[in-house]
Amino acid sequence: MKVPLLDLGAQHEPLRKEILAAMEHVIDKNSYILGEEVKVLEESVSTYCQARYGIGVSSGTDALLVSLMALDIGSGDEVITTPLSFFATAGCITRLGAKPVFVDVDPVTLNLDPKKITAVITEKTRAIIPVHLYGQCADMDPILSIAADHKLAVVEDAAQAIGVEYRDGRRVGSMGSLGCLSFFPSKNLGAFGDGGMVVTNDEGLADRVRLLRTQGGRPKYYHKAVGGNFRLDTLQASVLNVKLPYLDGWTSMRQQNAMRYEKLFEASGLSEKIGLRLPKAIYRDSNVAHYHIYNQFIIRVSKRDELRAYLKENEIGSEIYYPVPLHLQDCYRALGYHQGDLPEVENACQENLGLPIYPELGQDQLEFVVKTIQEFYN
Repeated sequence: MKVPLLDLGAQHEPLRKEILAAMEHVIDKNSYILGEEVKVLEESVSTYCQARYGIGVSSGTDALLVSLMALDIGSGDEVITTPLSFFATAGCITRLGAKPVFVDVDPVTLNLDPKKITAVITEKTRAIIPVHLYGQCADMDPILSIAADHKLAVVEDAAQAIGVEYRDGRRVGSMGSLGCLSFFPSKNLGAFGDGGMVVTNDEGLADRVRLLRTQGGRPKYYHKAVGGNFRLDTLQASVLNVKLPYLDGWTSMRQQNAMRYEKLFEASGLSEKIGLRLPKAIYRDSNVAHYHIYNQFIIRVSKRDELRAYLKENEIGSEIYYPVPLHLQDCYRALGYHQGDLPEVENACQENLGLPIYPELGQDQLEFVVKTIQEFYN
């Protein structure tokens, strides 16, 4: 039995006619840059995220970059973030001449540990970037409190977490100064290529991001700032407009698959036998529907690399998120971090393995994944 890590065909086939019709509408109008579909998506996604403003951009990476640019972060500044994330989280800081300052993660959620933040704040610190990793909200209240006390901006990296709710129902992207979304095809709401969005409740920051995404020109050819080409394609927006109404249903299916995994792993006895750890949904009992959207389903295991090879032999897809923490990447050697400096994230990078969790997975496929893992350790 084949179990891919992700099967986008299973998601797109039922929507094929709707998506093609939406794309044909754009083609018929010949409005490919910042067309009406982009405006519709901006309004829909910002409302979905409980934010007043949405600005469509070219990728999740560019959402982070333009957000930091809107805050005028640059040379000599410091930005605190987690080293357990996709590289863009730190890379965008460095591209602007600022310095990423890495903080260890909570051992349960693997999100930024608020208790570690204050110790690394300096007079050069300008912002904090919490990452809502794997589809679960970081512990935002203490982060926001620290930021307020030290007059710091908070840029939420919600690339893996659209629609996720905090314990009281607040959605990611709406709590900080700015929130950054990705529509990369593998995301829960994915386009047919790159795409992203910045959401915010701050009118001034929203206006600044809109200015910067079009080379800083307003009106055309009159430049008030040096921006970039960060525009979301109209064709991608048309695809996302079709898919957005289905997102909550897909999220529910991912959550159901996660609970099926939990029952199957509990019956396997692997937690007691090898210390296998499953993702813990911290806010599940907080009366919020989107407590975790499971963009990834991450288990922590011993002999992780050998297990992954065995899964591949049995045609089961998996992925490591992430094999090398950002503070130990070659390009950041000059920052002076060493093995052992951030032990929780370093341990996680040795143990983490992402299993298939996409909505259309069948019960037989889930059972085959767990059975194969059980066979490996037996």
